[in-house]
Amino acid sequence: MASGIRIRTSHRQGVTTVRAIIKHPMDTGYERDPETGFAIPMYYIEELVCRHNDKVIMRCDWSRAVSKNPYLSFQFDGAVPGDMVSISWRDSKGLRESARIAIK
Repeated sequence: MASGIRIRTSHRQGVTTVRAIIKHPMDTGYERDPETGFAIPMYYIEELVCRHNDKVIMRCDWSRAVSKNPYLSFQFDGAVPGDMVSISWRDSKGLRESARIAIK
C-alpha cells in the first residue's frame, strides 16, 4: 500500500528544505453527516515527528484545528545530499503512518 505522505526535499548552500503533503481527513467534530444528521466524530493527527537520519529534528502536537490533507514545510541545516529524512504521524484513532526519502 502506498503511503499517504508525499515528501520532497531540496538542498542549497547547506540548508535542507522539506515539503510534505499528508493525506488525512482531519475531521473537527463540528461537521454533520448530510444523510443522518449526526455529528462526524473527531479524527485528526495528534502527533507528527520529523527525523534526519533517525535523529528527531521536529515534533508537533496537532489538534483538530489543522486543515484536511495538511501541507508541511520546514528547513534545517547539518544535512548532506543522500541523508535520509522521515516523517511519521499518529492520529486520534491510534493509526500510524510514516514515509522516508533521501535528500536530493
